[in-house]
Amino acid sequence: MRGTLGALQGGSVPESGAPAPRIHPFADMTEELSYRLLKLLEQNPDISQRELSRQLGVSLGKVNYCLNSLVERGWVKVQNFRNSHNKLAYAYLLTPGGIEEKARVTLRFLQRKLAEHESIQREIAELRREVERGRGSGKGNLSLG
Repeated sequence: MRGTLGALQGGSVPESGAPAPRIHPFADMTEELSYRLLKLLEQNPDISQRELSRQLGVSLGKVNYCLNSLVERGWVKVQNFRNSHNKLAYAYLLTPGGIEEKARVTLRFLQRKLAEHESIQREIAELRREVERGRGSGKGNLSLG
């Protein structure tokens, strides 16, 4: 049954015969999480999965799953190295394709945050008008404090 798995991988047609919708490359990741993960990897390639988990606020298993997804897509290359405690560690290096994807994710994230900001500004303006109407009608002592 390749329909579900293929759709998650951005591939095949589901059993219904309809084209699969384009799904975010990290099917169970939010845009914000993918942005933050790519940003952390770019800033600190030798970060541990445990530290990624802590900084992102997700499970270690989810970090491992997401990193594997990035590697499979060719956006991250993994290199082994020995750290200062003589243990084998990894460096997660963004590939040229990974750098391009990070730029796309960053742009989408910025666009979404700008839209949220504009929406909040409109909501604040409406709330201020509502407070002003309340003051003008003599319905109590309202202040923005």
